[in-house]
Amino acid sequence: MHLVAFGLNHQTAPLSVREKLAFPAEVLPGALESLVHSDAAGEAAIVSTCNRTEIYCASHNPQAALEWLSQFHGLPLDELVPYLYQLDAAAAARHAFRVASGLDSMVLGETQILGQIKDAVRAAEQSGTLGTQLNALFQKTFAVAKEVRSKTAVGSNSVSMSAAAVKLAEQIFPTIRELKVLFIGAGEMIELVATHFAARNPSCITVANRTLERGEKLAERFGGNAITLSDLPEALPRYDVVVTSTASQLPILGKGLMERAIKIRRHRPVFMLDLAVPRDIEAEVGELDDVFLYTVDDIASVVEVGREARQLAAEEAETIIQARVQEFVEWLKRRETVPLIRGLRDEAERVRRHALEAAHKQLARGDDPAKVLEALSQQLTNKLMHPPTQALSAGHGPEHDALVHAITRLYRLHPES
Repeated sequence: MHLVAFGLNHQTAPLSVREKLAFPAEVLPGALESLVHSDAAGEAAIVSTCNRTEIYCASHNPQAALEWLSQFHGLPLDELVPYLYQLDAAAAARHAFRVASGLDSMVLGETQILGQIKDAVRAAEQSGTLGTQLNALFQKTFAVAKEVRSKTAVGSNSVSMSAAAVKLAEQIFPTIRELKVLFIGAGEMIELVATHFAARNPSCITVANRTLERGEKLAERFGGNAITLSDLPEALPRYDVVVTSTASQLPILGKGLMERAIKIRRHRPVFMLDLAVPRDIEAEVGELDDVFLYTVDDIASVVEVGREARQLAAEEAETIIQARVQEFVEWLKRRETVPLIRGLRDEAERVRRHALEAAHKQLARGDDPAKVLEALSQQLTNKLMHPPTQALSAGHGPEHDALVHAITRLYRLHPES
């Protein structure tokens, strides 16, 4: 089993491609089981966020895992390959460490991704697809992320995506205080964005969610109210700011719905932020006059604040990560020798049992115990020394020199020159 990782992110693929490869939370368990049961991988974990979809797996045939991804989403593999990165064990470890430490994020140093990776690992564990290699990889990943956070300032002065959402709105409206804000969805991203908007004291906060109870629970935190998604057509015209992040596989807000809302609003501007992948708002909505539509990719320019200082800290983080990658690679190499060690011990055990059986027979015949023990020790010595002695006698050239060096080191010998 080879440890590999492959995927795409905001640096290698546009949103239009990323949304096609997303794994919503409700399909993730089935996807993990499907990947492992297809024999494309023995272990698997999938990290799927608005900025990335990555599959970490232990596989005899990484190409089969790629083909599984293509088949699962119903997309031709040759269309995906230009956007995908494929990483071997060392590169996969380095990538995981960098992602968890916030070095590969749209927002350099952001912390939310670490929680998302932990969620992905938890999902794999619950689905029974998190084996020894991946468990070791991610435990090391979490330790590295903690070390980077504690020893560097890579997360200092970081402008989060949720804070950036408010900054974008303030570029359109003079003040948030007079606005009515609608949040569609009730997940972690909406909660983070709502926290930043609530700090500006908008005139109204509403949470729209499929489940009214969950929406009410979140809205209560911010002194707002909740509605269901079925209420959106009637409610939409009332809001100046619409922020959406759901797990829907199809758009929730279409061009026709927004055209009616704008007409009712008498063309007062609307700020719309779609943080979902796949998108909740049809791209055509952005073509409407008086609608300012932004996606996760549009936030990049806003989050550049303080990036230069964090970049210097990131260089320190890279040094830490490189050292930890080497540690992990060495652990993998030690694991590769486990079958050899097991085979060596099995062979030694076979020799021991054979010699012991012979000794028992001699004792049963009444032979002198001292002579039996002497014969036993000689037999064990001869049997165990025969393979290396024979190899040394038969070898020649560089291979023989390497064997001499290895045996000298293994048996801690100091032959006279």
